[in-house]
Amino acid sequence: MTVKETKLKGCFVIEPQVFKDKRGYFVENYNQKAFNKALGIDVEFVQDNESQSSKGVLRGLHYQLGQYAQAKLVRVIKGKVLDVVVDLRSNSTTFGEHFTIELSEQNKTQLFVPRGFGHGFLVLEDETIFSYKCDNFYNKEAEAGILYNDENLAIDWKFLEEDLIISDKDLLLPTFKNARL
Repeated sequence: MTVKETKLKGCFVIEPQVFKDKRGYFVENYNQKAFNKALGIDVEFVQDNESQSSKGVLRGLHYQLGQYAQAKLVRVIKGKVLDVVVDLRSNSTTFGEHFTIELSEQNKTQLFVPRGFGHGFLVLEDETIFSYKCDNFYNKEAEAGILYNDENLAIDWKFLEEDLIISDKDLLLPTFKNARL
């Protein structure tokens, strides 16, 4: 696997090795020992989640607060997304900055999102299947988020706003300035 740290410290792009032949392909998506060694961290994932969405669905920006904060390892099984992370660590030199990357079934690229980050994605192809591992269990009372189109974050979602499909819950999220961090 190839690992590259993004401009946001602790957030890594992971490109697994893909073995292809006439039968198809093989890829080891996750190996805890190799993963921890390559990233220089010690993380243990305890929950796997998966969602299926249509083109134009925007999910996010979400995160968990306090002791329920979650690190995530995200990837696309089928289709394509624009994945977005926002550094919400108030003591970070990149606090309030974001990083975007296209994840797809073709590139098999993964993104490690550390605790203290907001996360969201925009689905770019119909019937996209998005998968992510979490290092902490979900807790409804600790759930938080930031409005996707916050003017201070200035995220370019590369999609016409009128074509976005967003849940009512996500449309009611606070701005970055008013978010619980």
